[in-house]
Amino acid sequence: MKTFDLLLSSINDVKDFVNIVSKYDFDVDLTSGRYVVDAKSIMGIFSLDLSKPIKVEVHSDDCDKFMEELDKFIIK
Repeated sequence: MKTFDLLLSSINDVKDFVNIVSKYDFDVDLTSGRYVVDAKSIMGIFSLDLSKPIKVEVHSDDCDKFMEELDKFIIK
């Protein structure tokens, strides 16, 4: 499992993020405060506070390509 923070600052960022995550078979969870949602759920993501960084938990160890695709959203 890998964990990192990302920032989705616009509606287009959320749409792009969901399109990327949906291509992969493994589960990805987003955590904001005490709320945890499925990263493949666009409605779930919009229920989070998008003004703050969101914690991402990738339930796979083989996710290097996935991480590369999400690079523009990841907070370094």
